[in-house]
Amino acid sequence: MNPSKQMVDKMGYDRSITMFSPDGRLLQVEYAKKTVRQGSTAIGLACKDGIVLIADKRVTSKLIVPEAIEKTFQIDDHIAATAAGIISDARVLVDRSQVRAQQHAVTYDGKIDILSIVKDMCDLKQICTQSAGLRPFGVSMLVGGVEEDGTIKLFVTEPYGLYFQYKAAVIGEGETEVEPLLRKKYRPNMSVDEGIVMGLQVMKEHLKSEFNFDRVDVVFVKSGNKRYTKLSDDELKRALK
Repeated sequence: MNPSKQMVDKMGYDRSITMFSPDGRLLQVEYAKKTVRQGSTAIGLACKDGIVLIADKRVTSKLIVPEAIEKTFQIDDHIAATAAGIISDARVLVDRSQVRAQQHAVTYDGKIDILSIVKDMCDLKQICTQSAGLRPFGVSMLVGGVEEDGTIKLFVTEPYGLYFQYKAAVIGEGETEVEPLLRKKYRPNMSVDEGIVMGLQVMKEHLKSEFNFDRVDVVFVKSGNKRYTKLSDDELKRALK
């Protein structure tokens, strides 16, 4: 076959989200996953008494105010999230999840469960993999929190609408480097405070000389008060001493 003809055929499958390639792949979905791997690193830890999320904000200019970069999100008092990939895509998902959580609270006078938030998020992601005129969400999200019964859960949502529950997880550019460190250092019986220290150490090991407290966000939800909490730079410095 003419090489130029082969290229044209490949570009057809490459450009359409609704068309499978001959080897059974949706190339636009695969490209969305590659976008996630280029995003800044985010780490999630399910600890014995709560959930910890640590995110690299990747401050690209000294002129940017670090506090203005939003990389961690509060979905409800008991649910936190962070993302890797196209953060504007993440904001759409977070806004939708916040509304869903508030609707549940008004309707049932109780806290929404974490899996319902994750499923709703992934339902929208999946729709965007089979509808012409749309593109996949170019973002993976870590969603974690504490259920009303005290159960601690951490999920990873993929750009194509799949989700998995994890004990510890990493998404973004540091995935291949950080995951072995998590396998080595993570302990299911560690406390939130221990998880914060361990997560910061792993992030520092990953970022090396580029690590500083301005570019890292840390949030947690403890099973005691089930309250989303974000640490200040001073609190981060004290934790890593």
